[in-house]
Amino acid sequence: MKKLLSIAALTLASTAPAFADPVLDDIKSSGELKVCFDSGYMPFEMTAKNGQYIGFDIDLGKQMARAMDVDFVPVNTAWDGIIPTLLTGKCHIIMGGMTITPQRNTQVNFADPYVIIGQSILLSPSLKDKVTSYRDLNDQGYNVATKLGTTGEQAIKRYLPKASVNLYETQSEAVLEVANGKVDAFIYDLPYNAIYNAENKGQLVHLSEPFTYEPLGWAVAQGNHDTLNFLNSYLRQIKGDGTYDRIYDKWFNDDKWLKQVQ
Repeated sequence: MKKLLSIAALTLASTAPAFADPVLDDIKSSGELKVCFDSGYMPFEMTAKNGQYIGFDIDLGKQMARAMDVDFVPVNTAWDGIIPTLLTGKCHIIMGGMTITPQRNTQVNFADPYVIIGQSILLSPSLKDKVTSYRDLNDQGYNVATKLGTTGEQAIKRYLPKASVNLYETQSEAVLEVANGKVDAFIYDLPYNAIYNAENKGQLVHLSEPFTYEPLGWAVAQGNHDTLNFLNSYLRQIKGDGTYDRIYDKWFNDDKWLKQVQ
């Protein structure tokens, strides 16, 4: 009998997880889902006129918190410090339009992609007939702009190495330089460029065909496999029951929310 009990104990021990998942455990024990993002990336996360955070990622985060029966806690932070903020435990997850890249994947674990985007170009009207793709901008005679530390910067280095590069702290600063005629083109994520172009019709020329492939994913600290399992299962669920499509249509296929933004 003792031998049988010992075998049973060993079997249970071998099937039990070697480590607990501290992220999922903390969400459950604290009753809070702390979500990191950098407000200002339309339509993913923005600050409304009333000071509240709104956007595609914000709605997905709130929906996730409801599904977990916990409170949604927004953690707005600067983009260049968003991964350290996650790794120091100040938030549980990054839901901030973060592109999955090999470099970032050495620091964090990503759930399955929840949306696919790419880089597009907002061009000075003076170049409308002269520049028709990113290839035309790969010339020493052109100045291009983007936000510091983004995949836009990486795309310029890879696809437009001959062009001069101007980097800015925010995307709004960078695109304004093109609107003011100081820079030839703005390289940035398709959703932001499409919305900017819709808001400022005729101001710039949008070359809307993305020239990069960029899957966006939710990020957690490495080693939290139960949290990743939850995120992937949750994403499959909301894509299957129509919740994802409803939230996506609200932010990508409708412009009613624009009047809420500062």
